[in-house]
Amino acid sequence: MKFEKIHNKGQARLFKNQYLEFLTKTHPLVIWGMYIPILLFMLYVSRLRLLISGVHIGLIFLVGMLFWSLFEYVIHRFVFHFFAERDRAKKMVYVIHGNHHEYPRDKDRLFMPAVPSLLISSSLFLLMFFVATLFNSGTYVFAFFPGFVFGYLIYGSMHYAIHAWNPPFKWMKALWRNHHLHHYKNEELGFGVSSTLWDHVFGTMFDLKKEKEDKEKVQELMFSKSSSKKQLQEQ
Repeated sequence: MKFEKIHNKGQARLFKNQYLEFLTKTHPLVIWGMYIPILLFMLYVSRLRLLISGVHIGLIFLVGMLFWSLFEYVIHRFVFHFFAERDRAKKMVYVIHGNHHEYPRDKDRLFMPAVPSLLISSSLFLLMFFVATLFNSGTYVFAFFPGFVFGYLIYGSMHYAIHAWNPPFKWMKALWRNHHLHHYKNEELGFGVSSTLWDHVFGTMFDLKKEKEDKEKVQELMFSKSSSKKQLQEQ
């Protein structure tokens, strides 16, 4: 994903068609509002229709969240940062993720838009159900999938927060710095967004003790009110 520079204003134009372009944007609350009823319904089915115990539902839900964190890492590293050679493939990579690196302060594209999100999540649910059914465990998907999607919602919200605000707790600073360094230092490291677990496991974690914090660069990647106010004053 090569481009001239990071743009602190505006957003990429991904499609000439205005309707397709509109479908590439969303707000975090739209995605939360879309998925929470679905997840609650699945948990309801798990407990009251499939008669899975509350303890088992809780454990399966947590496993689903953990699986999401691995899925997030793999997708970010090998799909979002896929090295494309053909023009069409380069365009696809840019639409999926490259535009975010060029316009990191574009609030409208920090969550996957509703339509492709539903299509992909539905496909993943069917795939999980099919695989689980092979092992006579299809019913557990109704508890596993809500954990998986909840992990996605946490990931998207964390991504938004990392670009919007300073870390609310000191122990979260490493997560913030890991993602900021991924943006302006080295795109081949720091793939974890909601967690640095898999960066540690697979050796793609930045050595934060050796990396100096470039506060000016970090500020450029954020869209907090204070940074916006500062930019207006400088103009």
